[in-house]
Amino acid sequence: MESSDLNDLKQLVAELRADHVKQKEKEKRDGWTKYVSLTMVCIAVLAAIATLKGGGFSTRTLKEMNEATFDQAEASDQWSYFQSQSIKENLYQIELDHLNTPAAPDAAAVDKMKAKIEKYEKAKTDITAKAKGYEDDRDAARKTATSAAEHSKGMGYSITLFQIAIALGAMCLIVKKKPLWIVAMIFAALATAQMVHVLYFVPL
Repeated sequence: MESSDLNDLKQLVAELRADHVKQKEKEKRDGWTKYVSLTMVCIAVLAAIATLKGGGFSTRTLKEMNEATFDQAEASDQWSYFQSQSIKENLYQIELDHLNTPAAPDAAAVDKMKAKIEKYEKAKTDITAKAKGYEDDRDAARKTATSAAEHSKGMGYSITLFQIAIALGAMCLIVKKKPLWIVAMIFAALATAQMVHVLYFVPL
């Protein structure tokens, strides 16, 4: 009887040891999944940074386009003012031509007309400079807006790659297939390279 109990006890201990060994082997086999979880957290952080930067570039694009629109409106106003000054100058020029006829020379009136014409000439020069300045600002704003839009587009590619990497990582944790993790890491590496390229190697 005691021998039978002893044998049962030995068998139970042996089974417990076997279960313990199996559990250890399973933990060892699946130990890489914690690294998957850790890398997915890191990828999620990088994706959040890319999203934030992409949003910043989109905001910059809208801001610069608004600036360009404002500068275009100001330039148009200046050119309209230029046209009105030209019309006035032409009217005074016609009047000066009449005063310069031999039949009715009036030196004082001629000098007065010449002074007014010179005044409008100077005004037109100043207006032209202002209008061209607004046009230069408009062109610069458009160029910056285009560049910011390209940055936003590039960052969008990076975000997409990060999302694919996260999705593959999640699938990897569910099905326990290590190759999926490797593919996810490749996508994450491509996304990181794209983000770094946009941020540091493409001029804004």
